[in-house]
Amino acid sequence: MEWFDSHLLTGLTFLPLVFGVLLLLIPAKGTQGKAILKYGALIATLVVFAASLQLWNGFNAAGDEFQFREAASWIPSLGVNYLVGIDGISLLLILLTTFMMPIVILASFTTVETREKEYYFLLLMLQTGMIGAFTALDTFLFYVFWEAMLIPMYFLIGIWGGKDRIYAAMKFFLYTMVGSLLMLTAIFYLAYQHKLQFGSFSTAVVDLYKLKIDATGGYFSTQGILFIAFALSFAIKVPLFPLHTWLPDAHVQAPTAGSVILAGVLLKMGGYGFIRFAFPLFPQAVQQYQIFFMLLSAIAIIYGAWVATIQPDIKKLVAYSSVSHMGYVVLGLFSMNAIGATGAVYQMLNHGISTGGLFLLVGMIYERRHTREISEFGGITKVMPLFAISLMIMTLSSVALPGTNGFIGEFLILLGAWKANMGIAAISTLGVIFGAVYMLWMFQRVMFGPLKNPENKKLTDLGLREVLVMLPLIVAVFVMGVAPNAFFGKMEPSIQKLLTRVQPVAAAPVAMLQERKGN
Repeated sequence: MEWFDSHLLTGLTFLPLVFGVLLLLIPAKGTQGKAILKYGALIATLVVFAASLQLWNGFNAAGDEFQFREAASWIPSLGVNYLVGIDGISLLLILLTTFMMPIVILASFTTVETREKEYYFLLLMLQTGMIGAFTALDTFLFYVFWEAMLIPMYFLIGIWGGKDRIYAAMKFFLYTMVGSLLMLTAIFYLAYQHKLQFGSFSTAVVDLYKLKIDATGGYFSTQGILFIAFALSFAIKVPLFPLHTWLPDAHVQAPTAGSVILAGVLLKMGGYGFIRFAFPLFPQAVQQYQIFFMLLSAIAIIYGAWVATIQPDIKKLVAYSSVSHMGYVVLGLFSMNAIGATGAVYQMLNHGISTGGLFLLVGMIYERRHTREISEFGGITKVMPLFAISLMIMTLSSVALPGTNGFIGEFLILLGAWKANMGIAAISTLGVIFGAVYMLWMFQRVMFGPLKNPENKKLTDLGLREVLVMLPLIVAVFVMGVAPNAFFGKMEPSIQKLLTRVQPVAAAPVAMLQERKGN
């Protein structure tokens, strides 16, 4: 325990992997063996979540920029080190990851009936990759964790997915891999530039922040090209229009747990990458590309909503809603002011809760009916009242009803976008209306009307395990909706420091945030 306390981030990162290896050693034969696997995985993720709460309790929002730092030499000849630490932004995303994993494991108890040992091992391996990416303060280390996440997700989709699972898994893998290779090339170039300017190779974030990279020549300057190399990788992961086409296939074909983790955490890696790397490393390039990315974000918001509206499959509808909602995240980030950036980080958390909850509910109804076609349902609120209440709450969260978590994030994003570009903000506001249309229309067709289909009359309501799966998410919807300052207090100082580093682009927005606090 003493070692764990002094190496909290390292322990938290690799603890899931250690638990996963231990699960591989457990015999999985018979009912008893499978039960041990399930509850062992659940206990493992609960332990990790409990350990992550030490970060929340020990984090000083007004303290040093990166806290709980740990460093060790790794590849000294290339300036690559094992360097980890967190700020307020990564703190919240780590807690989102550790909060979602026990829920995902508990939801998987009845959905996976083959190769359970490998399934739970891959989920725990994936958790290590996600936490590692959020803690890495070395760009090469970040790349290693970024790529490591691909392996378990590829197998989760490819083995336990739907009928087109191989196609979806390959598409997901290839899209992400191509973007990652561009980022890796840029990382090596930055390390070389550090040697030229400071006499030694380094891939540490804090060292690369000090580089002076040529920004003359507009979009095709050295800084502009490097920014695009990073931005493409992150835009694919978000995913931002028109690089989004892998997402609906991956979501629809993935098992429920895969969809929840993909929407709840993995998509956030793209937004986090912009915040941690692209913005502070290439501030002038961000300013040059600002309007371009804001336009793409507005297109993603509207396009995702329109395509979601016409989907006959509930899961595909929720998948396209992610394109729209993550468009808001990128819009807030590229508003380049503290209000929009705060809203964007908060919306990343919100999206993980609300969309993760929607995918869980879709998985529950699919277990019962083995179909996700909206036309197959109707009137099921009569036989599934607890399901109806849960779906209603997640739907209202998704459409950003005041009092829910979604409202806070979208409001701040649109306010920040309005300060940056009123025209783009006005167009993006239409996404709120369209979002209400497709979500409420889906809810009405599934839950209300006559109970005509005889198969629906046999449906059973949520059991105790399923209630326990949904209850933490429902509580989070309202806690985050009515008490956002508890989260803002952790993230806002980090956002201020980020925007200050991106000077002169963000000098005014930081003053806005300070003025808002003073009022």
